[in-house]
Amino acid sequence: MIILAARRSGVERLTAAGVPDAAQDVAMLLAHVLGVSRADLALMSPQTLLSCAQVAGFEVAISARAARQPLSHITGQRLFWGRSFIVTPDVLDPRPETETLIAAALAHPFASVLDLGTGSGCILLSLLADRTAARGLGVDISAPALAVAARNQARLGVSALWAQGSWFDPVQGRFDLIVSNPPYIAVDEMAALSPEVQGWEPHLALTPGGDGLAPYRIISATAPKHLTATGRLVVEIGPSQGAAVAALFRAAGFKRVEILLDLDGRGRVVSGQLGEVV
Repeated sequence: MIILAARRSGVERLTAAGVPDAAQDVAMLLAHVLGVSRADLALMSPQTLLSCAQVAGFEVAISARAARQPLSHITGQRLFWGRSFIVTPDVLDPRPETETLIAAALAHPFASVLDLGTGSGCILLSLLADRTAARGLGVDISAPALAVAARNQARLGVSALWAQGSWFDPVQGRFDLIVSNPPYIAVDEMAALSPEVQGWEPHLALTPGGDGLAPYRIISATAPKHLTATGRLVVEIGPSQGAAVAALFRAAGFKRVEILLDLDGRGRVVSGQLGEVV
């Protein structure tokens, strides 16, 4: 089989399976199987003959994607904030909209950061990679998720600590910054999620049940006990949750509460500061 035939066959199969952006996914899977970048793949002749092993690997990858397995689970990685992170079914797939949280967190100085529900560690490790003098702790209730985070730490060469437990249970001390991308999808919204999310991502990291706000109630109420005098709390939210989460922040005593928009113009992050900077 040549590259041109592989591309055509792959696009046809993924389109029939209802996969969005089939051509883009085929290109990414083909590059992954060939062990080249997308740019290098584009420079290869469409008549390039694939080896038997490459054809077999491409067949496995296309079959998995047609079954709506996330692309990142097939390739084993996802690009986030300019760095490649290991991804497995034990963690949420890092999403571009979460980079809104990174930008908000980096907008002010901090020497210490706590990441609640760290998952793959993409948030904490991105912050520490950009602020090399800072120290950080990532907390997650899932031991397999923390194992993925530790692998990403080793891969990136970033210094971080990890603790297993529910929210603040294993946390001691105070931090300049607390960040979190908690499960926030309401139980009645789960049915509308894509097959990639419903069938492959950990539901524990997607929804807390009920109205989806339970984690924010815990985080906003408890964060002041673990923040420095002018510490900041920055969390990711669902597009319809901005007003409710901002109200929780204010009720907990946070000042300068803001709802920040993602690149699609949707409410994506709520931030607040404990106390006032003189």
